[in-house]
Amino acid sequence: MSILKKIRVLVVDDSLLFRETIARGIGADRGIEVVGTAGDAFEARDKIIELEPDVMTLDVEMPKMNGIEFLKRLIPQYPIPVVVVSAVSDNVFDALNAGAVDFVTKINSINGSSKEVFINELIIKIKIASMAKVGNIKKDIINKRRTDKINSRSGDTIIAIGASTGGTQAILEVVKGFPIDMPGILITQHMPPVFTKMYADRLNNLCLMDVKEAETGDIVLPGKILIAPGDRHMELMRRGNNYYVECSTGEKVNGHCPSVDVLFNSVAEKAGSAAIGVILTGMGYDGAKGLMKMKQRGAYTIGQDEKSSVVYGMPKVAYDIGGVIKQASLKNIPQLIYSIIENGK
Repeated sequence: MSILKKIRVLVVDDSLLFRETIARGIGADRGIEVVGTAGDAFEARDKIIELEPDVMTLDVEMPKMNGIEFLKRLIPQYPIPVVVVSAVSDNVFDALNAGAVDFVTKINSINGSSKEVFINELIIKIKIASMAKVGNIKKDIINKRRTDKINSRSGDTIIAIGASTGGTQAILEVVKGFPIDMPGILITQHMPPVFTKMYADRLNNLCLMDVKEAETGDIVLPGKILIAPGDRHMELMRRGNNYYVECSTGEKVNGHCPSVDVLFNSVAEKAGSAAIGVILTGMGYDGAKGLMKMKQRGAYTIGQDEKSSVVYGMPKVAYDIGGVIKQASLKNIPQLIYSIIENGK
């Protein structure tokens, strides 16, 4: 009989009460062992060396050294998967950029039903993080901004991108160099409400294209990127020659709302062979069947390769079922999209 290998976790938070709450909560899961706790970055550093945990949970706001600065110094030396615990703030994106694998929204009170939801979400994120690759994913790859114009034949092209764990950085690396006349892009990234708006605003400041959180009725136009809201499925619709999006509440699909499959299925139906589908890093299988449907309708489909994925889950399933025409490393995906648009499929 095989013995379950527990995930060894270090809990870092400056609040003693919150440390104990997290430690007790996640420690009740039979797949997790809390090997230690720390109240600041310096204590955490010593505990990492001493205990060699598999995963660390990290508060962003701490005395002496905040969590983001700690990550910047830690990850190059000790590439450990980190799940950030943070209040609603765009600091989480700084943390993800610094090397964290994922984040969980910190609750205001440790009493009531919200505590159980918080602990359950944290347990899931810890288990996913334990499978993530950290430290060997190059961050300095990336595509230079292009100023040349895209082939005019691209006007009807729709680009659909789906991602989950590790996706916030991967998406940035794909789109940040795209020129302002790039075909319209639709993105579903698994992320809670409020954070998707922050993420869209952040991308908008880093990209040449205009980026916004999608709303029902938004027209899909060249130079525009629309991000699915954190609690709504986003679907591509068509009225005459115009594409627009519809964002609606609904049951989770493949455990997610927004769902990548919902987006990809709608793009397959409405855009057919005029579309390009891209599935990036992420745990699970959301988007795999939708990408397959896009391929069957004539779209060109791309999957991120294993080496460059933080979690090779969604792209792997899509590849295994035959939904991916071309696998590519993250650094090569932007150029691959260019060549498809400019030279045809």
